[in-house]
Amino acid sequence: MSILIKNGRIITATDDYIADILIEGESISAIGKDLKFETEKVFDASGMLVFPGGIDPHVHLDMPFMGAFSSDDHETGTRAALFGGTTMLIDYAIQAKGNSLHSALETWKNRAKGKAYGDYSFHIAVTDFNESVKEEFKDLIENEGITSFKTFMAYKGALMIDDKQMLSIMNEVKKYAGLVAVHATNGDMIDYLVEKYKSQNKLSPWYHYLSQPELTETEASGRFVDLAYLSGVNAYIVHMTCEGALNKVREATKRNQKMLVETCPQYLLLDASVYKKGFDSAKWVMSPPIREKKDNESLWAGIRQGLVHVVGTDHCPFMWSDKLKGKDDFTKIPNGAPGLEHRIELLFSEGVRKNRISLNKFIEITSTNAANFFGLSHKKGTIAVGSDADIVIFDPERKHTISAKTHHHRCDYSAYEGFEVTGKVKNVFLRGKLAIDEDKVLVEKGYGKFLKRKTPC
Repeated sequence: MSILIKNGRIITATDDYIADILIEGESISAIGKDLKFETEKVFDASGMLVFPGGIDPHVHLDMPFMGAFSSDDHETGTRAALFGGTTMLIDYAIQAKGNSLHSALETWKNRAKGKAYGDYSFHIAVTDFNESVKEEFKDLIENEGITSFKTFMAYKGALMIDDKQMLSIMNEVKKYAGLVAVHATNGDMIDYLVEKYKSQNKLSPWYHYLSQPELTETEASGRFVDLAYLSGVNAYIVHMTCEGALNKVREATKRNQKMLVETCPQYLLLDASVYKKGFDSAKWVMSPPIREKKDNESLWAGIRQGLVHVVGTDHCPFMWSDKLKGKDDFTKIPNGAPGLEHRIELLFSEGVRKNRISLNKFIEITSTNAANFFGLSHKKGTIAVGSDADIVIFDPERKHTISAKTHHHRCDYSAYEGFEVTGKVKNVFLRGKLAIDEDKVLVEKGYGKFLKRKTPC
């Protein structure tokens, strides 16, 4: 199908101009003023922003964790993403102890097969490193298109690896120009504090927050920065939450080290007061926890300064019935919250409209940088001739209120219930096809493709 989008204000990470866009098949074939083409459909985007589809590189769909499964699978998760203007996401395939990395990839591919509305890929989380696993990286990067690998410095006995294993992974992934990401919190410190509070019978969600103080993230982030410096690997810190961790990255720039950093909307917009709502606070039990207002401001500043490059969501929702399993013990509350659908609208409303970031920076952190870091820039992350026609038409003036009553997540509460935002996704095109038209999804389940990725650009 050929489509002409006319008169939109086109925003990319570097540009801001009014023009028309011609879509033919799955790609953008022309951009210019007053294009004269006979097309099957014309969309008038006058007064609208037109920008590339979002890329969320941090989601957990259909993931087993703490005795439950995250409640959005690849059907409901990618559908909710499209409603929020995110056309591509990267999930985490987690290696089971004793199994190979390839088996993790196969397991998650099977969970997603035939379900996705939007495009997707996977990182692989390495939890059981050994010599046979070491041999897998080359094939995964060069043949399977899996170019990024996550490690954990917490969750001892389940996910956590030690520093020697971390260096071994880094050095192997570096050989093939891949990327190593990290959950950077000090697992031993956290375990010590958890045991301390449990021994004192302090079991409310407030103690989830107190058992993971800023220091636990600052220390681990600094250690990961040093390990990355020693190895020279492409290195990425996921879901950074606090000023202390950001300062470790800031200090690394003094030795000309480039660290890639992600944060999430909850760490920009919410603060630790959410843990003072009785058991209702379980809605925001996640790791790392939400921190203080001063950390909100530090992270916004980090985005402006080019120290924080991506805003993902760490979308990992659980139904309230699952959260209730920790009613008498915060350590049994499944960690995670919904947020995939709201990332772009929240960042526009709270970021662009409140002059915290520019429109170009908004596109950089929601799409373009993720495309560059995760090997998608040949297809995704911008509006250019030859790129995939993943395009959002966005009404910058439309006001609405976020609520579990209207969101598309499979989750019976919202992390942002009652947030009044300005700016709403109107239309979404995915590879040239109109996927979202106002409140309707027009693509079929299974339209989303698994994409093989290249190494970081």
